[in-house]
Amino acid sequence: MNNIKILVVEDEIIIADNICDMLKELGYQVLEPALNFTEAIETIENEKPDIAILDIQLSGKKTGIDLAKIIVEKYRFPFIFLTSNADLATLNEAKKVTPSAYLVKPFPKREIYLSLEVALYNHAQKSVPLYKEELIIKDALFLKVKGVYQKIMFEDILYLKSDHVYLELFLTNNKTLLVRASLNDILSRLTKDFIRIHRSFIINSKYLTQIENGSLRINDKIIPVGKKYRQEILDKINYI
Repeated sequence: MNNIKILVVEDEIIIADNICDMLKELGYQVLEPALNFTEAIETIENEKPDIAILDIQLSGKKTGIDLAKIIVEKYRFPFIFLTSNADLATLNEAKKVTPSAYLVKPFPKREIYLSLEVALYNHAQKSVPLYKEELIIKDALFLKVKGVYQKIMFEDILYLKSDHVYLELFLTNNKTLLVRASLNDILSRLTKDFIRIHRSFIINSKYLTQIENGSLRINDKIIPVGKKYRQEILDKINYI
C-alpha cells in the first residue's frame, strides 16, 4: 500500500513548506511543492497526485483557478483551494470550478486533515458509492488504515475472495487485506482485467497462468472455477 500522494501549489515557499510538514506528520505522501502553474502541471504529469491543495492567488499570469480548470477537464482528481484575503469576485470565480473544500490561511493541522479526508471521500462517492472506510478512485482502491487513506493499485491485486460482508484482497507482495464490500459491489468498479470465476472469487487475469476443468492458477495459487463462469472466462481471455 502507498500513502495518499498530495501536491501543494503555493508561491510562498515558507507557507508551502509548513503545509508539507503538517501533511507529512499526518501520514500523507507529500510531493515537492510547486510554486506556480507551470511547475504544478509538470508535477501532475510526472507524479500523478491523488489530491492537490491549490493557492487561489499564484504569482504569474496563471492563477490557482486556471490550474483547477485544467485539473477538472483533463486530470480529474480532487483539489482544495487555499486562500487568505481573496476578494469577492475571485471567490465567485473559484466557485465555478467546484473545489472540494476551502482552507483559509492560517489553519490548524486538524482542519487540513478533515478537509482532505472529506474531499477524498466526496470525490469517490460521486461515481463509486461504497463504505466510508473504502474508496475507489481511478485505478486504485483507497483503504483507511490508522485513520489515513492508503492506496492499493489494482495492478497489485492478484484476486479477491468473498467472506460474508467482507472481501479478502490477495496482493502480489503476499499480503492479504480485508475490505468491507461484496463482490457485486466492487466488480463493476474494477478494470476489464478482473473476471468473476466463482460466486466467491474474482481474479486479476493479468496473473492467470493456467486453466483446468474445474480450477485455474493465479501465479502459484489454485482457485476453483464455477461451472456457469467457465465459458465467460474463456471468452474474456480471448478478448483480452
